[in-house]
Amino acid sequence: MVLEHTVITVRPGTATEFEAALIEARSVISRAHGFISLELHRGVESPDRYLLLVEWETVDDHLVGFRQSEAFAQWRALIGPYFASPPVADHYGPVDGLY
Repeated sequence: MVLEHTVITVRPGTATEFEAALIEARSVISRAHGFISLELHRGVESPDRYLLLVEWETVDDHLVGFRQSEAFAQWRALIGPYFASPPVADHYGPVDGLY
């Protein structure tokens, strides 16, 4: 399992629309090979900042299978218009004995 950790900052005043768009976009990403789950968390101190956590079976399922697919273009078309800046993403794997 690989955890994609993405920080997304949306344009001020668009949080409600972004959240609605992500609900629709979830149906796109959830059909991707290797997708396991998705969580969205909103910043308490910075309400225009979100933490998106997506679990994938492998990093290639995200970077190759999804990111290089038409589904990614659909995903980005739905949520991309709300971005204030490009999202910052990293990938994490479990630590043996602590997962």
